Amino acid sequence: MLNALVTNLAAEGETPNPLIPAWYDIIWSGLWFLVILVVVWKVALPKFTAMLDKRSAAIEGNIAKADEAQKQAEAALEEYTRQLAEARTEAGEIREAAREDGKKIVAEAKDTASSEAARITATAHTQIEAERQTALVSLRSEVGSLAIDLAGGVVGETLSDDARATAVVDRFLADLEASEKAAQ
Repeated sequence: MLNALVTNLAAEGETPNPLIPAWYDIIWSGLWFLVILVVVWKVALPKFTAMLDKRSAAIEGNIAKADEAQKQAEAALEEYTRQLAEARTEAGEIREAAREDGKKIVAEAKDTASSEAARITATAHTQIEAERQTALVSLRSEVGSLAIDLAGGVVGETLSDDARATAVVDRFLADLEASEKAAQ
């Protein structure tokens, strides 16, 4: 077909270039190109620009929100770190206070125990002294009655006067104690 077209044109005498369109095609194409260009320029381009601006504002808003969230997260991390350090310091102080309280409690327990031991010792000494005095009185009366019986056996009479017998026994025991002290 191209061959037939070229042959027809060659027969007419003119050899037009098949790559260059006719002048009426150029005018109509240019006119439609201008109409499409005006429609795109006035309608599509502003809508496209508005959509891009809206998207860029949304992206910038999201970036700002992300930056704000990151700043808040960093502030929260700093606050957490500060609170953790304070908690560790407070725990150390509580631990030291507990140790000091423990030492005080042990010292108080030792003081209480030693005062209780001293009280028990004093009570025991008092009780021992009372028992010693009781034993001494009992011993004196027994020794006195034995001494009176022996003296009565030696003298050959019964000593019935209690006051005199007691005086003799007391004098005898006093002499005995004095001889013990002199021996020491």
